[in-house]
Amino acid sequence: MKSPCGMLPYHREALRRCSVALCKDLVIDELVQHLLSDSILTESMAESIMADKTSFQRNRALLSLLPKRGPQAFESFCTALRETEQQHLESMLRDRAERQRGAKCGDFPLPLPTQEDTMKAKRARTQETMEYCLDADGPTHMGVLACAEDFYFKHCQQSYKMTSRPRGLALVISNVDFQPVTPDLEPRAGGEVDEETLSRLFTELGFRVTLHRNQTAQEVRASLEQFSQSSELRAVDSSVVCLLSHGVEGAVYGTDGQLVELDWVLELFDNAHCPQLQNKPKMFFIQACRGEDTDSGVDQSDGPERTSSPGCEQGDAAKEVVKVKLPQRSDMICGFASLKGTAAMRNTRRGSWFIQELSSVFRQRARDKHLADLLVEVNARIKQREGFAPGTPFHRCKEMSEFTSSLCKDLYLFPGYHPKQ
Repeated sequence: MKSPCGMLPYHREALRRCSVALCKDLVIDELVQHLLSDSILTESMAESIMADKTSFQRNRALLSLLPKRGPQAFESFCTALRETEQQHLESMLRDRAERQRGAKCGDFPLPLPTQEDTMKAKRARTQETMEYCLDADGPTHMGVLACAEDFYFKHCQQSYKMTSRPRGLALVISNVDFQPVTPDLEPRAGGEVDEETLSRLFTELGFRVTLHRNQTAQEVRASLEQFSQSSELRAVDSSVVCLLSHGVEGAVYGTDGQLVELDWVLELFDNAHCPQLQNKPKMFFIQACRGEDTDSGVDQSDGPERTSSPGCEQGDAAKEVVKVKLPQRSDMICGFASLKGTAAMRNTRRGSWFIQELSSVFRQRARDKHLADLLVEVNARIKQREGFAPGTPFHRCKEMSEFTSSLCKDLYLFPGYHPKQ
């Protein structure tokens, strides 16, 4: 006999009995895509689930929907668990369902645990090697949510112009394998996931993406110089540079172990050296360590666990007819995976924490948030994450991303919206 909403009673009861563990351990980003393809969830349901801020809230929202999605929902959910490498949850759920089978199960509500019931750390799916990354949250593959027309017209006048096709040019430089002369620089297993994640993300956001892999410091400099001097930058509204490598404070490594200074990179794109991008937003994202210290975190001490010439100082300066001057460096925003002096975390199969969260947030919220607010949300998600490596100094390690900005307006990406010319 089926319950009124279509799910078999013993499946429904199994979900109820396992809800605490599922809320704690479930990773749903990829899983949602499987449920969409099986028509268990609709697009609007998936968007609503993924709009929740924390993984706990997203898990809870999904589990509250599943019992209402018909007799195939349980089997589809178990299959999705297996295909997203969460077999321990699949086994737990199937075992519980078998125990409940044949029992007299009526229509049970699905009470779910409160956030205070969650553990402070997620259980790892498998023991994995790391650069330093230990948690098993995976990259998001949900499509970029489009900006609405009324939202564009409400915000376009007070923000940077972002209507060109393509929106801008994006350069991704990803160093994964390092030369034998640099034995201290191990291969960045999982780095290839980051480069694919970023390439897909910015392509879907309307940028034309160029990807370079495994470059020496000199090759990195040459790629950056060529990109910054491209005449095509004049025809677009913005630019993006992503550097993925090992690093130290203020620099990233080429595959030959030589350093490329980040200040030099920013100088390439300043108003003096890159006039084709004057007054246009320039975005930089750096996935690299900025030191060797691991953030071990601290226990929270309280609260729950978990004028006519307004820019001129001289009053009579406006009497002289001169060109408008720009500061040497402006209209830039730079996101860093970690704080000064600390290491960045990377999962060897799913990529870095920072790039995972950057992609997830941009896909879900770029339609209605400006870039600074997006990066604040990335920071909030990174703050919640915690590593898993029992018996090592990295167990329960933390990471904190940050960004610097000299943007002078709100920067909305307006994904998917192209005003009529």
